[in-house]
Amino acid sequence: MKFVAPFLCSLACLTLMACSEAAPETVAAGESTEPTESLPPVIAEVSFKEARTKSAPVPQTGFWPHWLGPNFDGISRETGWRADWADKPPEVSWRRNVGTGYSSISAANGRLYTMGHKEGNESVYCLDAKTGDVIWEQSYPAELVNHLNAGGPGATPTIDGNFLYTNSRDGRLICFELKTGKIIWEKKLTDAYDMEVPEWGFTCSPLIQGEKLLIEAGRLVALDKRTGKEIWKSTPHMPGYGTPAPFEVEGTKYLALLNNDCLTITRASDGVEVTTFNWPSPFDTNSTTPIIDGKTIFISSGYHKGCALLEFENGKLTARYTNKDMKNHFNNSVLFQKHFYGMDGNSNLGRIVRLNCLDQQTGKVKWREAGFGCGSILISDGKLIILSDEGTLVTAKASPESYQEISRFKVLDHQCWTVPLLCGGQIYCRDSAGNIACVDVRQPALDQ
Repeated sequence: MKFVAPFLCSLACLTLMACSEAAPETVAAGESTEPTESLPPVIAEVSFKEARTKSAPVPQTGFWPHWLGPNFDGISRETGWRADWADKPPEVSWRRNVGTGYSSISAANGRLYTMGHKEGNESVYCLDAKTGDVIWEQSYPAELVNHLNAGGPGATPTIDGNFLYTNSRDGRLICFELKTGKIIWEKKLTDAYDMEVPEWGFTCSPLIQGEKLLIEAGRLVALDKRTGKEIWKSTPHMPGYGTPAPFEVEGTKYLALLNNDCLTITRASDGVEVTTFNWPSPFDTNSTTPIIDGKTIFISSGYHKGCALLEFENGKLTARYTNKDMKNHFNNSVLFQKHFYGMDGNSNLGRIVRLNCLDQQTGKVKWREAGFGCGSILISDGKLIILSDEGTLVTAKASPESYQEISRFKVLDHQCWTVPLLCGGQIYCRDSAGNIACVDVRQPALDQ
């Protein structure tokens, strides 16, 4: 049976564990086009210049601006948070429902941004990070797209300066004023690129690179982030559900995107497709974001497809290895100290999904651990932050030697496929029903 979920991430969307035991497995050239002339519809009569306010430095504590975080790697740079809960379980500071969906959370300046679906409308939320109170909310009609999953938005909101960019499940791309939620411009991807809503909906999180906004719309598309006007579009492919990954080699900027045909490498300046690596999905469900490390690119897919570590050299992609020991269904692996940590297996077979640790250089499995279903992970301060698909929050050492659990805490009761967020000593967890729980893992004050 087909079964997939929206991440991604990112994005992010972007952006994403069943507790049961089972026997472990044996370790085993491009088309470019000229920019279009037509502008997207402007919903609010406010120019980008008028909406822009004086920029202030964005503090890095509590800053997670888009799918996979500031460095596009799924690693939080926060330290000193409390991972051991043996003596004192963490407290849930607040809970808030934002509607059905899998959108993960972005954060800046004490505010959180996410998305959800309720009764035929999709909403973008700005929440107070301390209290969960709604600061602003913008709603619009949208398709649920709940084929074999709960549906609702799956992309992660993207913060860029004083603006927020979102991508709805049915392909409504919107630029908001970050402070107020005022809509600056909007573009419907299905209309602009003459395409149907993909089987699992749009789940690519908007990617900002300089003045460009990059998005998956049956091809990689670059838009002017101020207006939504097209700058270039790359070679068309069967749309995937992941987010493009930016990287640079020898002074040239590129974008790696995994669609449902292949991995594409596109030149960021003009959208020319430099090369591809064939990677079709058995059920058209490729939904992860490529992981870039120097000149290597890691990709992974579910349904027994597996993973590959590719080398990008002289404009060509070659495989260092491919295997079936890391089959990410929809949530990304995370690369930490030359090892990949990720969920190996499919959501419809959660009982046999494993959290795997894979050696980056060789592709060999270092260890496997059952009991999380098709969950998600974040890494911070040398530790794994795992959210199981049944809503258990787990901390463990990020070590290739063995699985070393530290603590666990039950936080949510519905399906959890969304990657948690660590910001300011708080872990924000979300389930598919739209319940957000803020878990306080700050170190206690010295006088306590």
